[in-house]
Amino acid sequence: MKIYIIGGSGSGKTYLADKLSEEHHIEHYDLDDLQWDNKAESYGVKRNPEERQVMLQEILEKEEWIIEGVYYKWCKQCFADADQIYLLEVPRRTYRYRIIRRFLRRKLGLEKGKKETLKSLISLLKWSDSYQEKDMPEIKKLIEPYGDKVVSTAKCYHAG
Repeated sequence: MKIYIIGGSGSGKTYLADKLSEEHHIEHYDLDDLQWDNKAESYGVKRNPEERQVMLQEILEKEEWIIEGVYYKWCKQCFADADQIYLLEVPRRTYRYRIIRRFLRRKLGLEKGKKETLKSLISLLKWSDSYQEKDMPEIKKLIEPYGDKVVSTAKCYHAG
């Protein structure tokens, strides 16, 4: 089974991926680990696109996978190869609450995560609003040919 989960920040992608991974005993991959250099000294350093593509191809060649992320422009093969596609949407107040809660939990050491700053939090909130307005319609068009594989485009309120 190959599952691709896409949605904005705070939509519940990681939560759903963890649940499906546990249920089906399939490894879960977070596309942020391919996009961002988590070993860099500062927050927000992107990985080389060629290196990122090699890493993605290695995952796609596996017999089964669960991949989750916000990305679609460099992940079109994920849609084609997936057996199931989850498109997660949540209301603005929900994703903003989740993003802020996650930031605070990481700052307090209650949750493992990236080296975020208040400035990066504000940027992420703005980016998330833009993603919902501009990117989500593009994603919906992109998945139209895969309609039979789309498991859920419903509003998801339950996650995290």
